[in-house]
Amino acid sequence: MRLAFVSFETVHHRDSETNQRFRTILELLAADGHDVHCYCAGFWAGEKSTYEHENVTYHAVSTGPEARSSFLARLPFVLAAANPDVIHASARPPSQVLAARVGATLARAPLVLEWYGDDGIPETRWTRLAAGRPDRIVTPSELVGTWVRERGADGDVVDTVPNPIDCDRIQDVEPGEAVDVIYARRLDEGANLESLLLGLAELRDRDWQATVIGDGPERERYERLASDLRIDERVTFRGDLALDERIAAYRGAHVFAQTAEHCVFPTEMLWALAAGCVGIVEYHANSSAHELVEGWDRGFRTTSEDELAEAILAAGELDHREYDGRFADYDRSAVAEQYLDLYRTLQDDHGLL
Repeated sequence: MRLAFVSFETVHHRDSETNQRFRTILELLAADGHDVHCYCAGFWAGEKSTYEHENVTYHAVSTGPEARSSFLARLPFVLAAANPDVIHASARPPSQVLAARVGATLARAPLVLEWYGDDGIPETRWTRLAAGRPDRIVTPSELVGTWVRERGADGDVVDTVPNPIDCDRIQDVEPGEAVDVIYARRLDEGANLESLLLGLAELRDRDWQATVIGDGPERERYERLASDLRIDERVTFRGDLALDERIAAYRGAHVFAQTAEHCVFPTEMLWALAAGCVGIVEYHANSSAHELVEGWDRGFRTTSEDELAEAILAAGELDHREYDGRFADYDRSAVAEQYLDLYRTLQDDHGLL
């Protein structure tokens, strides 16, 4: 299948969750053997108009990120000339969605919109216009799907596709040191690690060890809090770790605690749950993490430090696992197939199959 992806800005311009998700989709489908092209602002040195990376061909529609007007003006004609089977655009910036819609009309191809929402979905004229243009909108969670519908999207065209994990990779990594509770996230103002530390402090009279993975501007504050709570000798801050090191830590841990206040999709938690951890989620209005544990007998939802402490105790009664096949539906191959099924359905609807 010939696939045209549209993203004025890519992860090569700026490292953000939205751009990481978009790159993941590109490389996932390219690895599956499809002809994947990304139309973006140029980011590579030299005068060539294309750049090959990880089996993806990047096309410079404009010379750089400062030339947005040129990008929007040229995009429809570039897409029409590409003759793709499907056009798949990022929702940021929303102005490119309108240009991609014109290109899709000229190319007689369906338009899919990827709306990740890691920076929220502001209430603007542009977002409302973008929400009404695609044939299908993909979001990472029901939470973001709700935000998109609130911006005017037809609920019937909104689909949820999660971030993928690699189940074979999890099983190939040797389990790490046994710990009772593990937490992993960038330690910034939204990490809300204090909820977990306060919950653990409620269990001072119990025998437990906890690990915190991640670094960031709030790390020193959290380390001081652990000391003030007199649990610092039982909480190990390990800083940033490579993926295989994190997988090893999850396979050795019993509980993964998710307390962040903002999370459009809990990718790190998903790796941990597939690696066998029991999941404990503190509910927050702007986090979708609870969606992963709803209706699951190894998942707990909490709303306070006291409930979190009780959930840790209850989780201790469950068996320790190093892998959980329940999450095979989130494997890279399964997620790639979700996108391909969506593309085939749209092609069929357009009479292109």
